[in-house]
Amino acid sequence: MPAPLAIEIARNCEGWPEALDARAEAAVREALKQSKAKVTGAAELSIVLTDDAEQRVLNRDWRGIDKSTNVLSFPQIEPFAPVSGLIGDIILARETLVREAGEQGVSFEDHFSHLVVHGFLHLLGYDHLDDDEALAMEGLETQILASLGVADPYSDDEPAEK
Repeated sequence: MPAPLAIEIARNCEGWPEALDARAEAAVREALKQSKAKVTGAAELSIVLTDDAEQRVLNRDWRGIDKSTNVLSFPQIEPFAPVSGLIGDIILARETLVREAGEQGVSFEDHFSHLVVHGFLHLLGYDHLDDDEALAMEGLETQILASLGVADPYSDDEPAEK
């Protein structure tokens, strides 16, 4: 039996539906499975659901970018190292996710799942700084999301009329 993974979800602002907890857990567990990361012991992950104001401060203080962003990841393990102990934190900004979902014509829930997967893959060591890394990460994200019933977020296809 694989080592347990504890997923702690904190809400630092109002407006985050409780139903997202199950989506976050499913997204992380599927990403862990499909990434083929080696789990060597009990592990813990924190997901913080916040607002644009807090996210802006974090993005400014940690990345030097003075604006909010959809997701931030703070890994606590070396890239592609075995997964054990504290893996890291994923922090999502509600207003940015709502706006982006609307702009992309996707549901808030699907966009949320995508960004949890994206953030988690960053914790594991994946990145998108160059074209090869981006193709690998986006391909894995698309595969994971398909398993969760979420459409390819990188597809150029227009969303179907609702």
